[in-house]
Amino acid sequence: QVQLVESGGGLVQAGGSLHLSCVASGDTTNFNTFTMAWFRQAPGKDRELVSVITWTDDTWYSESAKGRFTIRKDNGWKITHLQMETVRIEDTAVYYCAAAPRFGYIVRSQSSYDYWGQGTQVTVSS
Repeated sequence: QVQLVESGGGLVQAGGSLHLSCVASGDTTNFNTFTMAWFRQAPGKDRELVSVITWTDDTWYSESAKGRFTIRKDNGWKITHLQMETVRIEDTAVYYCAAAPRFGYIVRSQSSYDYWGQGTQVTVSS
């Protein structure tokens, strides 16, 4: 079992920055090989994929996140980061960290992710 705990959410003004972190614990001996992702779910909307990073540091970003968000994986501390820049009101959502230990490449379907964090709220104000 892998436990994921997100932190760093909060209230930020549009145009500002926010840094989210996700700490993995439990059965993380092979964390360096995990594919990790950030998803988000806005009120009344389906959960959507924001960004993915593989063990070879291949990355994927949604069109909304591209150019504004940066995902990074710290294998030593077992932390997956999401740096959010130039945030928009539409970035308001609960952000979830997810782990896909079975895959060593970019996977985009939610069913590929075996472990999920509890989420951290990001609220962007005007």
